[in-house]
This record gives sequence, C-alpha cells and structure tokens, in this order.
Amino acid sequence: MNNVNKPIIPAERVNTVTEYYFSVKLREIAAMNAAGADVVSLGIGGPDRPPRRAVIDTLAREATRSDVHGYQSYIGLPELRGAYASWYKRYYGVTLNADNEILPLIGSKEGILHTTMAMVNPGDNVLVPNPGYPTYTSVSRLCGVEVRYYDLTEQGDWEPDFEQLADMVDERTRLMWVNYPHMPTGRVASPALFERLVEFARAHGIVVVNDNPYSFILNDKPLSLLAVDGAREVALEMNSLSKAHNMAGWRMGMIAGNRQFISWILRVKSNVDSGQFRPMMLAAVEALNADDAWYAELNAEYAARRVIAERVLDALRCHYDPRQRGLFLWGRVPEGMTGDMLADKVLRDARVFIVPGRIFGTNGERFVRLSLCATCDKLSEALDRCVTCFKA
Repeated sequence: MNNVNKPIIPAERVNTVTEYYFSVKLREIAAMNAAGADVVSLGIGGPDRPPRRAVIDTLAREATRSDVHGYQSYIGLPELRGAYASWYKRYYGVTLNADNEILPLIGSKEGILHTTMAMVNPGDNVLVPNPGYPTYTSVSRLCGVEVRYYDLTEQGDWEPDFEQLADMVDERTRLMWVNYPHMPTGRVASPALFERLVEFARAHGIVVVNDNPYSFILNDKPLSLLAVDGAREVALEMNSLSKAHNMAGWRMGMIAGNRQFISWILRVKSNVDSGQFRPMMLAAVEALNADDAWYAELNAEYAARRVIAERVLDALRCHYDPRQRGLFLWGRVPEGMTGDMLADKVLRDARVFIVPGRIFGTNGERFVRLSLCATCDKLSEALDRCVTCFKA
C-alpha cells in the first residue's frame, strides 16, 4: 500500500491574493504588546466610540423578544430600506425608491464582492484607483477579473485623469471603482467631478460605483454620486453606518442606484448569505434617524483629534494637505524615505503604528496614513513619542 498521500493544494484563486495587511500587522503588534511594548495604534479606521445610546437600547430591547431570532428577508426590513431612503433624501438630496433601488449589505466588502460577481465576467477588466482601498483589487482577482489601475496623484489633486481613463477602456471594461471622500488621501469630490464620472461611464458603457462611507466625517457638505443627472442609468453607490455612526462591528451597509443592477446583485447575494438580525436592523433604523446634533458632536471630537494628528505628522516631518476629510490623515514622507521606511522606524523606535501608503497602491509609496480612531490622550502620547524619537 502506498502511504504517500497526494498533496492537497488550494484553488488557483487563493494564489492571486495575500492575507490582508492589517490581519498580518495586528498579529505582529499583539506580539509586541505581549512583550511589553505598549504600542499606540494609529492604523485601522475603526471608530473607538459607541453608537448613540438609543441605538444600543433598541438592539437590547428587541433582542429580548422571543419572535425575532429567525431568518430574515434577503432584502432587509422595509423599515430599514425606508430609513436609508429618508437619510439619502435628507442629507444628499437624492430620492431613492426603497422597494427596488436600495439593498442592505453586511458591510462594504460584501458589496464589493457581490457587485463584481453580478456585473463582471472572468476575463473582463475593471478600473481601480491607485492609491485605493485594497479590497477592490483582491475581490477582482478572486473573481478572475483583470485589474487596470488608473492613477491618482498629488500633482493631479487625487482626481482621475480622464484622458488616461479613456485610453484604458476597451470592450471588456465593465466596472469602475471610485471612493470619494477618498481613502486614503482624504480628497473630497466636487459636483463637477461626479458629473464627469457619470458622463464618462455613459460614454463608455460601464458601471461606476462610488464607495461613500466617509462623507460625514469632518465634512459639512456630504455628496452622493447618485445626485448627478443621469447617474441612475450607470451608477451605484455603497454607504454604511460603520464610520459616521460608530457601528463598524455591526456590519450594516447598503448599496443603492439603478434598480436593474440592484436586482442582479440581489441574485448573487441571496445565494451567498441570509438576511441580517432583525434587532440589529431596527437599531440601524434608530441610528439613521439621528439628528444633526449627533454628527456635530461626532465631528467636534474628530476635529480635536485631527489637530493632534497633524502635529504628529509635523513631528515626522511629513507634508499634508489641510483640506483632507474623513477618518485619516495622509502625509508625504521626507525626501530620501519611503512610507515603509518611516512606518517601520516609528513602530520600532516610537512604538507607534502608522500605515505605509504603499499598501494602497504604488502611488502611495512615499506616503503614510494615520487614523483618527484613537483618543486625544492616545494621540498625544503618540505625539510625545514621535517628538522624542525624531529628536534623537
């Protein structure tokens, strides 16, 4: 009998991606902390504060009921879709049909996967920003899709070059990912940029998707791609409660836009997951009903943190654009360094975790990113450590 087993190998798609950067890095930091390093983390954009008290109370109250623990609809509660529609009308000036133009999601990563599976065939190509959210790339590769990176640069004010885009498009281009307010650079889109994106998508017969979770953070003029005339023909937009409502772990998101596109995405989604927990959906309704005072208080805290984060970048001798919006601060590192070099030095010598811009694309190689998801006290501690480190 042959005792040599035939080796088991993974699917080829596994070799197209690596483990998510933060999954790896957080293990390293955990090991450092276990050894007594006490690292201050300015890495992940995970809000550190709780949702509104009424949101938590709604979840707790509803979860005690005996009749709410079964499977739920794949399209979410009518109350939730209605609350998303009201939220979009109030803050973005966009009218959405809650019955067929909104689909709740278990977070944006799910939306990226389901949209790609619904809209793009293996061998087709998609346009992905460089720098941009890494999941656009990894999901595309897992789906057997060619990624074509379009440049966003500091010189170009982190906006697409539409001549470059036109040269990249062919008959197999199906989808374009955009993300404004942009992560990681903090660039805010203008109405004119959104109009050009819709015009471009219509001219080339592609779908443009705006990933829009940061529009309420340090930004008093939230914009939606769906507000553009004609956008409903070619556009989708994802949004979530993770950032603006401190509900990242709840995985409450949505995608909205063209009803035909939404129906295709639902076909995929309904074969992959089930509906969300009813008490969580009702709590999300409560979150979406927050008044302007909630956003004002949220942003007052982030504004205070932002002041200290800018001083951290000053201490690291990085250049940054004060117009940035969102949960992060993006800085260009000093001449002669890369973002990796600076991030490694800061982690090693100051015991502060910041993110090298390279993980978001090659155009981020000379940048670093700081998260505002740390208290003012922790940011001040990071500042003191960086000042000391760079004086030495």
